[in-house]
Amino acid sequence: MGNIFRTAVLLGILTSLVVLIGGAVGGQQGMMMAFVLALAMNFGSYWFSDRMVLAMYGAQPVDEARAPGLHRTVRHLATRAGLPMPRLYVIAGDTPNAFATGRNPEHAAVAVTEGITRILDEEELEGVLAHELAHVRNRDTLIMTISATLAGAITYMAHMAQWAAMFGGGRRDDEEDSGGGMISAVLLAILAPIAAMLIQMAISRAREFHADATGARIVGRPWGLAKALEKMEMAASIAPMQASPATAHLFIVNPLRAGGIATLFSTHPPIQERVARLRAMTI
Repeated sequence: MGNIFRTAVLLGILTSLVVLIGGAVGGQQGMMMAFVLALAMNFGSYWFSDRMVLAMYGAQPVDEARAPGLHRTVRHLATRAGLPMPRLYVIAGDTPNAFATGRNPEHAAVAVTEGITRILDEEELEGVLAHELAHVRNRDTLIMTISATLAGAITYMAHMAQWAAMFGGGRRDDEEDSGGGMISAVLLAILAPIAAMLIQMAISRAREFHADATGARIVGRPWGLAKALEKMEMAASIAPMQASPATAHLFIVNPLRAGGIATLFSTHPPIQERVARLRAMTI
């Protein structure tokens, strides 16, 4: 019930942001149109957000004939976790990373980059795949994928609305002076990062710690994932992935490089802390 409640709250907040953007651009009529759009987005996100995110990264389905080892490992881990076999996808790119998506375990998918099988050994890869299956078993994937889709849509709408406001498409009431369009643009410029921050706050760091621990128990040992996290962090620092900030929280290791105050709002805990917790585990 906890994830259902958090999902409902998140969708309510994001829906409100969409309506606010519509109101800033088109007044009451814009709010109504945005509300209808938000309802459609919420419905579509629940049913199709996994496909949207997979398409965003050009993830290609991979069958057992093309990747027998990957299928064998995931099937073994899924059996240990008491989960149905998820769909498997591969993302082009040398930087090792992975994420899970899907509204429930019966509709789950796990995506890995091409580089992950080249850089990680079998024990490390098992740890990563078990972590992703832990997200599926803990039912994190629904809220993670919906939030990614809606955050991306809100950011896009905010950018479009800024241009509309600057070039005369904004709301014009009798009280508003000639600077109203610019004020709307400034407000919308603030709304997009606020939406991203809400997503980061909603996708708690505790989810990653929990998935690390659950994944280690699925495999039966914590050190494979610990070593994998260290390797993946190093690879990401050398060659970061081309990823959207709205979907960065889906990946096991943050694909973006952030420094300074931005690290305070990162959805990923520090790798050093994750590794220390894993090495301190007793299974």
